[in-house]
Amino acid sequence: MVFRASKLTSEYEFHFSEPFEEITTATPDNFQLHSILFKTKKSNGVLLYFHGNAGNLSQWGEQASIFTGMGYDIWMTDYRGFGKSTGEVIDQEQVYSDLELIYSEVRKRYTADKIVICGYSIGTGLAAYLASKHQPKALILEAPYYNFTSFTEGAAPYFPNFLKKFSFPTNTYLPKIKAPIALFHGDEDLLISIENSKQLKQFFKPNDTLIVLPNQSHVGINQNPDFQEGIKDFLSNL
Repeated sequence: MVFRASKLTSEYEFHFSEPFEEITTATPDNFQLHSILFKTKKSNGVLLYFHGNAGNLSQWGEQASIFTGMGYDIWMTDYRGFGKSTGEVIDQEQVYSDLELIYSEVRKRYTADKIVICGYSIGTGLAAYLASKHQPKALILEAPYYNFTSFTEGAAPYFPNFLKKFSFPTNTYLPKIKAPIALFHGDEDLLISIENSKQLKQFFKPNDTLIVLPNQSHVGINQNPDFQEGIKDFLSNL
């Protein structure tokens, strides 16, 4: 219900407009996590991006040029069962273990002060968790939820909380993050209401920011000109 896996064959060939490298990382339980690293000519660092709960890198990778055009490499990883990643998502502990594994791979190529962690939708709680553990250069959340358990109470009111495998409590992670934080949220998001971001503001440091995107729904934030301008300004001031 949460992670809607979309598979690709291991022989699938990606075709993107910018240079990229495919990276495969073995998990301790003998599965494979598949990532793509998109490179820009003159890099200011890397944006580690955790995508939504559907699709795979064949679609999400099409958006890489938005960020490489701002002078950042971008590293995207498919969750288990998505794209060329094998296995399936089982529970929160497994997801967090995979996040730590991917972060360790990124750190082999970039110092911590060159890593910006970013998440969209379901990926926001994951990004916030990782940022709370490793203190990156910055954290960017697109359409975040305050707390995944409370969010699903509205989406699935008859499903008891004690049976849910994922809590992703973004609200408990933000107070632990010393790096600058930027939230982007559409004011017409009917899936994850902007009220979630407004609630998260209570944990802001003085220089953290919430950028409201007028007339923006949940889908298509990366293509929004106001988002692109806002994230460009945010990155340039780091």
